[in-house]
Amino acid sequence: MLIKVTLLITMLLYAFIVAQSFFYILAMSKASKKMKAAAYIETRQLIDQQLRTSLSLVYYSAVTASIALIAFCVVNPGGLLFTCAIIALGALIVDVVLALSGNVPLNRTIDTWTTTTYPQNWQQVRAKWFTLYHIRQAFNITGFIILLFGIVFGV
Repeated sequence: MLIKVTLLITMLLYAFIVAQSFFYILAMSKASKKMKAAAYIETRQLIDQQLRTSLSLVYYSAVTASIALIAFCVVNPGGLLFTCAIIALGALIVDVVLALSGNVPLNRTIDTWTTTTYPQNWQQVRAKWFTLYHIRQAFNITGFIILLFGIVFGV
């Protein structure tokens, strides 16, 4: 029973993470790339301010739940769920590392800008942010799908 609760918690937390990725795929990326500097800066700062604490909590809780899931699945180390849980955790960790080493520092840089004073290369900074985020999306969506696969076919 404990493994099922851990599976549920892990999937819910992972779903919050991929929901943000899907939102960016469906609308936010295209909209942000069409924004003029002032609109982009204000939007990016507001989003970062709202997500800074809550999304960090979700990510670290998802990593913790994923580790717990692996610990429960270790009784069947050759099982599909165990393998998928390890791959999903790896994808999540890559996402976190890329965020902390790339997107978060860029967010801090963007947070220093105002809607009237910003660098001439602001579009390049935005492009770099999106490049990193798209790589992160690939990892977190893939990890989620692999974990879902493990749950459906490995339990």
